[in-house]
Amino acid sequence: MKIEQVQFRGAACVRLEAAGARVLVALQGAQVLSWQTPDGCERLFLGERARLDGGAAIRGGVPVIFPQFGARGPLAKHGFARLRRWRLVGEVDGAAGFELTCDGTDAGWPHACAVRLRVRPEATRLRLDLEVVNTGASALAFSAALHGYLRVDALASAQLHGLTGQRYEDSAGGGVARLDAAPTLRFDGEVDRIYVAPAQALELREGARGLRLSQAGFGEVVVWNPGATLAAGIDDLAPDEYARFVCVEAAQVFEPVALAAGARWCGWQAIEAMPASG
Repeated sequence: MKIEQVQFRGAACVRLEAAGARVLVALQGAQVLSWQTPDGCERLFLGERARLDGGAAIRGGVPVIFPQFGARGPLAKHGFARLRRWRLVGEVDGAAGFELTCDGTDAGWPHACAVRLRVRPEATRLRLDLEVVNTGASALAFSAALHGYLRVDALASAQLHGLTGQRYEDSAGGGVARLDAAPTLRFDGEVDRIYVAPAQALELREGARGLRLSQAGFGEVVVWNPGATLAAGIDDLAPDEYARFVCVEAAQVFEPVALAAGARWCGWQAIEAMPASG
Protein backbone atom coordinates (compact mmCIF):
# COMPACT_ATOMS: atom_id res chain seq x y z
CA MET A 1 0.00 0.00 0.00
CA LYS A 2 1.27 3.46 -0.93
CA ILE A 3 -0.17 6.75 0.37
CA GLU A 4 1.11 10.14 -0.78
CA GLN A 5 -0.06 13.74 -0.78
CA VAL A 6 -0.19 15.24 -4.28
CA GLN A 7 -1.58 18.17 -6.27
CA PHE A 8 -4.34 17.61 -8.83
CA ARG A 9 -5.61 20.56 -10.89
CA GLY A 10 -4.08 22.77 -8.22
CA ALA A 11 -5.95 21.05 -5.36
CA ALA A 12 -4.34 19.31 -2.39
CA CYS A 13 -5.14 15.60 -2.59
CA VAL A 14 -4.24 12.22 -1.14
CA ARG A 15 -3.46 9.35 -3.49
CA LEU A 16 -3.50 5.71 -2.48
CA GLU A 17 -2.43 2.65 -4.44
CA ALA A 18 -3.43 -0.74 -3.07
CA ALA A 19 -4.07 -4.16 -4.64
CA GLY A 20 -3.58 -2.67 -8.09
CA ALA A 21 -6.28 -0.03 -7.58
CA ARG A 22 -5.76 3.74 -7.39
CA VAL A 23 -7.82 6.25 -5.42
CA LEU A 24 -7.49 10.04 -5.44
CA VAL A 25 -9.16 12.08 -2.68
CA ALA A 26 -9.28 15.89 -2.40
CA LEU A 27 -8.73 17.34 1.05
CA GLN A 28 -11.59 19.71 0.24
CA GLY A 29 -14.61 17.80 1.46
CA ALA A 30 -12.67 14.50 1.77
CA GLN A 31 -14.06 14.02 -1.72
CA VAL A 32 -13.03 10.92 -3.64
CA LEU A 33 -12.28 12.22 -7.15
CA SER A 34 -11.08 9.06 -8.88
CA TRP A 35 -11.15 5.31 -8.41
CA GLN A 36 -9.36 3.19 -10.99
CA THR A 37 -9.56 -0.59 -10.79
CA PRO A 38 -6.51 -2.72 -11.72
CA ASP A 39 -7.71 -2.96 -15.32
CA GLY A 40 -7.17 0.81 -15.64
CA CYS A 41 -10.90 1.54 -15.86
CA GLU A 42 -12.08 4.76 -14.18
CA ARG A 43 -15.22 4.03 -12.17
CA LEU A 44 -16.17 7.56 -11.06
CA PHE A 45 -17.13 10.66 -13.03
CA LEU A 46 -15.38 14.02 -12.55
CA GLY A 47 -16.52 16.92 -14.70
CA GLU A 48 -13.95 18.65 -16.88
CA ARG A 49 -15.34 21.97 -15.60
CA ALA A 50 -15.33 20.87 -11.95
CA ARG A 51 -13.99 23.64 -9.72
CA LEU A 52 -11.17 22.54 -7.45
CA ASP A 53 -10.10 25.96 -6.20
CA GLY A 54 -11.89 25.62 -2.86
CA GLY A 55 -14.48 28.27 -3.64
CA ALA A 56 -17.30 25.94 -4.65
CA ALA A 57 -18.48 22.36 -4.37
CA ILE A 58 -16.66 19.91 -6.66
CA ARG A 59 -18.86 18.40 -9.39
CA GLY A 60 -18.14 14.68 -9.48
CA GLY A 61 -16.48 11.90 -7.52
CA VAL A 62 -18.15 11.20 -4.17
CA PRO A 63 -19.12 14.38 -2.28
CA VAL A 64 -19.77 14.00 1.45
CA ILE A 65 -23.15 15.54 2.33
CA PHE A 66 -23.42 16.73 5.95
CA PRO A 67 -25.27 17.85 8.10
CA GLN A 68 -28.13 18.70 5.72
CA PHE A 69 -29.43 17.03 2.59
CA GLY A 70 -30.36 19.35 -0.27
CA ALA A 71 -32.34 22.39 0.83
CA ARG A 72 -34.10 20.50 3.64
CA GLY A 73 -32.96 22.82 6.41
CA PRO A 74 -31.55 26.27 7.17
CA LEU A 75 -28.05 25.73 5.74
CA ALA A 76 -26.71 26.12 2.23
CA LYS A 77 -27.62 23.22 -0.08
CA HIS A 78 -26.13 19.90 1.09
CA GLY A 79 -24.46 21.48 4.15
CA PHE A 80 -20.88 22.58 4.68
CA ALA A 81 -18.76 19.40 4.86
CA ARG A 82 -18.10 19.28 1.11
CA LEU A 83 -16.67 22.81 1.21
CA ARG A 84 -14.47 22.40 4.26
CA ARG A 85 -10.81 21.35 4.21
CA TRP A 86 -10.39 18.00 5.93
CA ARG A 87 -7.30 16.66 7.63
CA LEU A 88 -5.52 13.40 6.82
CA VAL A 89 -5.35 11.32 10.01
CA GLY A 90 -3.45 8.33 8.64
CA GLU A 91 -3.88 4.69 7.74
CA VAL A 92 -6.89 2.63 8.77
CA ASP A 93 -5.94 -0.04 11.29
CA GLY A 94 -6.04 -3.56 9.91
CA ALA A 95 -6.97 -2.61 6.35
CA ALA A 96 -5.61 -0.86 3.29
CA GLY A 97 -6.95 2.68 3.40
CA PHE A 98 -6.82 5.99 5.20
CA GLU A 99 -8.97 8.25 7.33
CA LEU A 100 -9.77 11.94 7.04
CA THR A 101 -11.57 14.11 9.58
CA CYS A 102 -13.03 17.58 10.01
CA ASP A 103 -14.74 19.64 12.71
CA GLY A 104 -18.46 19.34 12.17
CA THR A 105 -19.34 22.64 13.85
CA ASP A 106 -20.50 25.66 11.85
CA ALA A 107 -21.90 29.11 12.59
CA GLY A 108 -25.27 28.05 11.21
CA TRP A 109 -25.14 24.65 12.93
CA PRO A 110 -23.53 25.16 16.37
CA HIS A 111 -23.11 21.55 17.50
CA ALA A 112 -19.83 20.07 18.70
CA CYS A 113 -19.03 17.00 16.65
CA ALA A 114 -16.32 15.32 14.58
CA VAL A 115 -16.92 13.90 11.12
CA ARG A 116 -14.68 11.13 9.77
CA LEU A 117 -14.41 9.38 6.43
CA ARG A 118 -12.52 6.12 5.96
CA VAL A 119 -11.51 5.29 2.40
CA ARG A 120 -10.80 1.58 1.89
CA PRO A 121 -10.00 0.38 -1.62
CA GLU A 122 -9.51 -3.23 -2.61
CA ALA A 123 -8.72 -4.56 -6.08
CA THR A 124 -12.29 -4.27 -7.37
CA ARG A 125 -14.14 -2.80 -4.40
CA LEU A 126 -14.20 0.64 -2.78
CA ARG A 127 -15.74 1.05 0.65
CA LEU A 128 -16.44 4.45 2.22
CA ASP A 129 -17.32 4.68 5.91
CA LEU A 130 -18.78 7.95 7.21
CA GLU A 131 -18.73 8.42 10.98
CA VAL A 132 -20.15 11.23 13.11
CA VAL A 133 -19.22 11.60 16.79
CA ASN A 134 -21.15 13.94 19.07
CA THR A 135 -18.39 15.54 21.14
CA GLY A 136 -20.72 18.03 22.84
CA ALA A 137 -22.88 17.97 25.96
CA SER A 138 -26.27 18.02 24.21
CA ALA A 139 -28.04 15.95 21.57
CA LEU A 140 -27.91 16.81 17.86
CA ALA A 141 -29.60 15.65 14.66
CA PHE A 142 -28.25 15.55 11.11
CA SER A 143 -28.77 14.22 7.62
CA ALA A 144 -25.97 12.80 5.48
CA ALA A 145 -25.17 11.16 2.16
CA LEU A 146 -22.35 9.80 0.03
CA HIS A 147 -23.26 11.47 -3.27
CA GLY A 148 -21.43 9.17 -5.70
CA TYR A 149 -21.17 10.06 -9.39
CA LEU A 150 -20.76 6.68 -11.10
CA ARG A 151 -19.21 6.80 -14.54
CA VAL A 152 -21.05 5.39 -17.56
CA ASP A 153 -20.08 5.50 -21.21
CA ALA A 154 -23.60 6.20 -22.44
CA LEU A 155 -26.53 7.06 -20.17
CA ALA A 156 -29.05 5.68 -22.64
CA SER A 157 -27.69 2.16 -22.16
CA ALA A 158 -27.44 2.32 -18.34
CA GLN A 159 -29.90 0.36 -16.20
CA LEU A 160 -30.22 0.28 -12.41
CA HIS A 161 -31.50 -3.00 -10.97
CA GLY A 162 -32.79 -3.75 -7.48
CA LEU A 163 -35.37 -1.03 -6.76
CA THR A 164 -38.48 -2.77 -8.11
CA GLY A 165 -41.28 -2.64 -5.54
CA GLN A 166 -39.62 0.12 -3.51
CA ARG A 167 -41.40 3.32 -2.54
CA TYR A 168 -39.77 6.62 -3.43
CA GLU A 169 -40.23 10.35 -3.33
CA ASP A 170 -40.19 11.78 -6.85
CA SER A 171 -38.29 15.01 -6.30
CA ALA A 172 -38.34 15.80 -10.03
CA GLY A 173 -42.13 15.39 -9.98
CA GLY A 174 -42.92 17.75 -7.13
CA GLY A 175 -42.14 15.42 -4.23
CA VAL A 176 -44.98 13.00 -4.95
CA ALA A 177 -44.74 9.56 -3.31
CA ARG A 178 -44.68 6.69 -5.81
CA LEU A 179 -44.11 2.93 -6.03
CA ASP A 180 -41.50 1.71 -8.53
CA ALA A 181 -43.07 -1.14 -10.49
CA ALA A 182 -40.59 -1.15 -13.40
CA PRO A 183 -38.22 -4.13 -13.72
CA THR A 184 -35.26 -1.75 -14.11
CA LEU A 185 -34.71 1.97 -13.80
CA ARG A 186 -33.66 3.64 -17.05
CA PHE A 187 -32.64 7.24 -17.54
CA ASP A 188 -34.74 9.21 -20.01
CA GLY A 189 -34.94 12.83 -18.91
CA GLU A 190 -34.42 14.12 -15.39
CA VAL A 191 -34.40 11.48 -12.63
CA ASP A 192 -34.36 12.63 -9.00
CA ARG A 193 -35.71 10.03 -6.59
CA ILE A 194 -35.30 9.19 -2.92
CA TYR A 195 -35.99 5.50 -2.34
CA VAL A 196 -36.40 3.58 0.87
CA ALA A 197 -33.20 1.52 0.84
CA PRO A 198 -33.81 -2.10 -0.21
CA ALA A 199 -32.25 -4.97 1.70
CA GLN A 200 -30.37 -6.30 -1.32
CA ALA A 201 -27.52 -4.72 -3.25
CA LEU A 202 -28.22 -2.63 -6.34
CA GLU A 203 -26.59 -3.20 -9.71
CA LEU A 204 -25.82 -0.49 -12.24
CA ARG A 205 -25.33 -2.24 -15.58
CA GLU A 206 -24.16 -0.94 -18.92
CA GLY A 207 -23.62 -3.60 -21.51
CA ALA A 208 -21.16 -6.16 -20.19
CA ARG A 209 -19.94 -3.85 -17.43
CA GLY A 210 -21.51 -3.30 -14.06
CA LEU A 211 -21.17 -1.98 -10.52
CA ARG A 212 -22.73 -3.54 -7.43
CA LEU A 213 -23.68 -1.12 -4.66
CA SER A 214 -24.35 -2.08 -1.05
CA GLN A 215 -24.80 0.02 2.06
CA ALA A 216 -25.61 -0.03 5.76
CA GLY A 217 -26.50 2.61 8.31
CA PHE A 218 -28.19 4.79 5.69
CA GLY A 219 -31.97 4.49 5.36
CA GLU A 220 -32.39 5.70 1.79
CA VAL A 221 -30.95 5.53 -1.72
CA VAL A 222 -30.97 8.66 -3.86
CA VAL A 223 -30.83 8.24 -7.64
CA TRP A 224 -30.13 11.34 -9.72
CA ASN A 225 -29.31 12.46 -13.22
CA PRO A 226 -30.26 15.96 -14.40
CA GLY A 227 -31.15 15.01 -17.97
CA ALA A 228 -30.36 17.20 -20.95
CA THR A 229 -32.68 20.13 -20.15
CA LEU A 230 -31.61 20.70 -16.55
CA ALA A 231 -27.96 19.96 -17.33
CA ALA A 232 -27.90 22.78 -19.89
CA GLY A 233 -28.22 25.24 -17.02
CA ILE A 234 -25.50 23.70 -14.82
CA ASP A 235 -22.41 25.77 -15.53
CA ASP A 236 -19.87 23.29 -14.17
CA LEU A 237 -21.09 20.51 -16.47
CA ALA A 238 -19.69 20.51 -20.00
CA PRO A 239 -22.14 19.86 -22.87
CA ASP A 240 -23.42 16.28 -22.87
CA GLU A 241 -21.51 15.37 -19.68
CA TYR A 242 -24.83 14.53 -18.04
CA ALA A 243 -24.78 11.40 -20.20
CA ARG A 244 -21.54 10.18 -18.58
CA PHE A 245 -22.76 9.53 -15.04
CA VAL A 246 -25.48 8.24 -12.75
CA CYS A 247 -25.60 9.28 -9.11
CA VAL A 248 -26.55 6.45 -6.75
CA GLU A 249 -26.23 7.75 -3.21
CA ALA A 250 -26.33 6.10 0.19
CA ALA A 251 -28.32 8.67 2.16
CA GLN A 252 -30.17 9.49 5.36
CA VAL A 253 -32.85 11.98 4.37
CA PHE A 254 -36.39 11.22 5.56
CA GLU A 255 -35.52 10.82 9.25
CA PRO A 256 -32.43 12.70 10.47
CA VAL A 257 -30.07 10.81 12.75
CA ALA A 258 -30.56 11.77 16.41
CA LEU A 259 -27.27 11.51 18.29
CA ALA A 260 -27.02 11.81 22.05
CA ALA A 261 -24.06 13.49 23.74
CA GLY A 262 -21.00 11.27 23.43
CA ALA A 263 -22.66 8.91 20.92
CA ARG A 264 -21.46 8.00 17.45
CA TRP A 265 -23.08 6.95 14.20
CA CYS A 266 -21.59 5.21 11.17
CA GLY A 267 -22.93 4.49 7.71
CA TRP A 268 -21.10 2.98 4.77
CA GLN A 269 -21.38 2.32 1.07
CA ALA A 270 -19.39 -0.18 -0.97
CA ILE A 271 -19.00 0.01 -4.76
CA GLU A 272 -17.82 -3.19 -6.41
CA ALA A 273 -16.83 -3.69 -10.04
CA MET A 274 -18.69 -6.74 -11.34
CA PRO A 275 -16.99 -9.19 -13.72
CA ALA A 276 -17.83 -8.54 -17.36
CA SER A 277 -20.70 -10.71 -18.58
CA GLY A 278 -21.28 -12.21 -21.98
